[in-house]
Amino acid sequence: MDFGSFWADIIATLVGGIVLTFLFFLAREKLFPVPDISGRWYLEMVTVNTSYNPYKDMILRYVVIIWKEGNRLNGTAEKIYENSSTGERDFNGKNRTRSVIEGSIEKNYLGKDRIYLHSVENGHGRESTNFYDLLVQSESKMIGAFNSMVANQDGKVILQREPF
Repeated sequence: MDFGSFWADIIATLVGGIVLTFLFFLAREKLFPVPDISGRWYLEMVTVNTSYNPYKDMILRYVVIIWKEGNRLNGTAEKIYENSSTGERDFNGKNRTRSVIEGSIEKNYLGKDRIYLHSVENGHGRESTNFYDLLVQSESKMIGAFNSMVANQDGKVILQREPF
């Protein structure tokens, strides 16, 4: 057995592994980065199904601030608009309800990235929980579905950088 050839093979394998690791890292960071969704967003929920009929077709809008820590998301939201069976109204100042948001980013290399958000809203009268499952369409828009514990609601949701 030739030990000179053995060590040359070991060194070549190590160098090749390091170069390959660097290329995968470069591809992940530069070609397929995790979407940067930190900042201000506007969210619109449209109720499709609900156990409380007056909420059917209700539209709610929120202004959302999100910050990213790796693949973890945190943020807050305030309700700014409602269009329901009781009428249409904007919420300003002290009339806004606040939500705390937590979530994560699922990086998909062969498809669209997915964002999961969970919000707890300190609403008028009681706390409520919403879950959002969003697909990243572009750097400024996501679409998906939501589920809410309020009257067993679910429906469509849009999250975008520009106000509605």
